[in-house]
Amino acid sequence: MRKPRQPDPEVLESDYRVPTALGAAAWAVALVVLLAMGDRLAESDRWWIWVCVTGIVLGVFAFFYIPRLLRKRSDAEDRHAAKRAAAAEEQEDQEERPPGEQPADESA
Repeated sequence: MRKPRQPDPEVLESDYRVPTALGAAAWAVALVVLLAMGDRLAESDRWWIWVCVTGIVLGVFAFFYIPRLLRKRSDAEDRHAAKRAAAAEEQEDQEERPPGEQPADESA
């Protein structure tokens, strides 16, 4: 008989910009090394320079995009929670009202 599955551990939130910046910095170091090699870098291996440039560009993009993405996700979650709370409140109001009674006109 199999053991029951244990619940998943809590997700630990961290600052995603740190590993992103470290990755972009690592690509920058690799680019400097390749450029320092100069003519000793074989012509067939010069494409690695563009790989490093691409890594740097993507790292810088992610460094600025990740906080924006997390902020938008948080805002969407807050809006969704507010909608759920409003729907639950309306459901409670309907359950408390006797059958056939109309809701009070709050605009009057």
